Amino acid sequence: MADFGGWLMPIEYPGAGVLAEHGAVRERVGLFDVSHLGKARVKGDGALDFLNSVFTNDLSRITDGQAQYTLLCNDQGGVIDDLIVYRNSPTDLFLVPNASNTTDVVRVLHESAPAGITVENLHEDFGVIALQGPSAAAVLQKLGAEPAMDYMAFSHMNIGGADVIICRTGYTGEHGFELIPQRADVEKVWDLCAAAVSQEGGLICGLGARDTLRTEMGYPLHGHELSLEISPVQASATWAIGWKKGAFHGQEVLLAQKNAGATRRMRGIKSNDRGIPRAEMEIKDSAGKSVGIVTSGTFSPTLRVGIGLALIDTALTIGDQVTIDIRGRESTATIVEFPFVPSHVR
Repeated sequence: MADFGGWLMPIEYPGAGVLAEHGAVRERVGLFDVSHLGKARVKGDGALDFLNSVFTNDLSRITDGQAQYTLLCNDQGGVIDDLIVYRNSPTDLFLVPNASNTTDVVRVLHESAPAGITVENLHEDFGVIALQGPSAAAVLQKLGAEPAMDYMAFSHMNIGGADVIICRTGYTGEHGFELIPQRADVEKVWDLCAAAVSQEGGLICGLGARDTLRTEMGYPLHGHELSLEISPVQASATWAIGWKKGAFHGQEVLLAQKNAGATRRMRGIKSNDRGIPRAEMEIKDSAGKSVGIVTSGTFSPTLRVGIGLALIDTALTIGDQVTIDIRGRESTATIVEFPFVPSHVR
């Protein structure tokens, strides 16, 4: 177990381990308890327009029953949090922020909300269970739920007598779903999911596999690839910004960064030797000049090599060779595009 965002999280489960859990998700199916994720609700006439004036992405791009990845920035363009917005209707939106940032997200929304808009912190009112892998749809069918839905769509379904929000989302790069039952039903829904996953040859998975899976996909983790010091422009997350919509928090700074061109950009790095990049390790070019820093790094169970995400000077490009200082020993790596392995989310 380890502290993660103020919650105790299992790194791995007995009898399997990170490598086996990672492989189960890529090849069959895995089940994650991610109830530490935040939950909040924004309701009232004009709720959608209000959130559109705060978050970076454009909620008018999606319809009721769809979810959207977005960012909450401060006035300096720093990222307070990245989160998922579930659009029930223009007057009712459900939010899933990161665990440690939920209080800040709710506070900013409270301070910005006009009269008639309510913001509720529901962090401990719901659980979140992630069902990920090629056999995830088969597991849902065993549970009597309908798995046929578009990517980033969601629906209210019944599992074992419990009302559950089921969304075609995830953090692994595989076909998957995230289930959001009410607190009183979490244990029952978890037990039903775990039994069905076992029948499909899958495994219950911990934080270790969650991190190796998301790193292989190049997915950002707040506090690493996104932070108050790393803007969406620097993090190569401009696709989550609605540049043509109206004003939103941090818009002026982000637009200036976009027009000027970021001096550093998020890239993938792949080891040429046995070195394994880790967060905060310095990156140098062939001349020995410091050109970046590793934001996340791990051993890729799929590729069997060290990989990482890194904030690197834009003067360097895909295919360039760099050196990483790994505890005083130089390790060489190549700058590559991410994802490191093919995505199967759709």
